[in-house]
Amino acid sequence: MIHFWNLFVKLTGWPVQFLCFRTKIYYEDRRAQGRRIRGGALVISNHTAVYDYAVYLFVFWSRLLRFQMAELLFRKKPLGSLLRALGGIRVDRENMDFGFLDKSRAILERGGVVGIFPESRLPRPGEARPLPFKTSAAYLALLTGVPVIPVVTNGSYFRRERARVMIGRPLYAADLAPEGLGERETVRAVSEALRERIIELEKKLHDETEKR
Repeated sequence: MIHFWNLFVKLTGWPVQFLCFRTKIYYEDRRAQGRRIRGGALVISNHTAVYDYAVYLFVFWSRLLRFQMAELLFRKKPLGSLLRALGGIRVDRENMDFGFLDKSRAILERGGVVGIFPESRLPRPGEARPLPFKTSAAYLALLTGVPVIPVVTNGSYFRRERARVMIGRPLYAADLAPEGLGERETVRAVSEALRERIIELEKKLHDETEKR
């Protein structure tokens, strides 16, 4: 049923998203990673607006993306029902429920794709971006061994300027993990390395945009 609703939304929503976002896609290395995702993978991204998820549904057209989402979104009707139908993974931050990690792990181990915004929330006015990363993406990447696909967006939605997205080269958490650290320190180090990767990709997207 999740696959049905994703296909339905993608087919019926394509004209709408084209008008609202007009997304231009760039690639750090298209031969290493394009829009097609093969096998299990984690997609991580900076977080600019609630519409980021909608943009990525169409960027990665051929795969079912199961994004982790805050409990607040699921309380809104009919949005919550739609997100459940699309396979959204509820993250209950208020009750410190870590069941979302088990659910994400199961999806990845079945060869699925899980999306995470590691900043966990949208930046407030004046806050430096990206925010410090939560460690769930690093933890899952280390635990499952799946590739991490970094993606960034400029967050230009419903504006004259087009939305611009860059897809980065995939990386593996094991390659980012320093030797000689305990489990908790390793997870934190990998999480910080992922954040640095997103910052690097944001700069590359900015440079590509300036070439226009």
